Amino acid sequence: MSNSKKVSENLSTGGQVTPEELQQLAQEGFKSVLNLRSPDEAGFLNDEQQQAEEAGLEYANIPLKPSQANQELTELAIEKIENLPKPILIHCAAGARAGGIALIATAVNEGLTYEQITQRASELGINLEQPHLKQFLLDKYITDQAEKA
Repeated sequence: MSNSKKVSENLSTGGQVTPEELQQLAQEGFKSVLNLRSPDEAGFLNDEQQQAEEAGLEYANIPLKPSQANQELTELAIEKIENLPKPILIHCAAGARAGGIALIATAVNEGLTYEQITQRASELGINLEQPHLKQFLLDKYITDQAEKA
């Protein structure tokens, strides 16, 4: 799987998976897959849900656009992450959206500070300019700090 990263004990991220990789994930102990791709994206695996379920994995699809943040869908993705059996593989086309969403979920779950999030992003090679992550940081940290000042 391309661009694979372990963001926390229960969350890993990567690019588009193949049916063979879904089987391998199940064998490695993963319990769920969260796909952040839209069905209209090039390279979308149309039968991914069927393939994942045949491998014994729970499956969810929250189609996040790679170029623009969507607060509602981001919150839905975080909710899915909280409720899906762990460990979870979160994936998109190349791993950028997945990394951003996994880092947001980790920040919420662990109560990370802005500094801890930026440090974790740096360690994992996650781009803080990824639109969903950037919006989350603006909403939860930058705006909050400005209002407290």
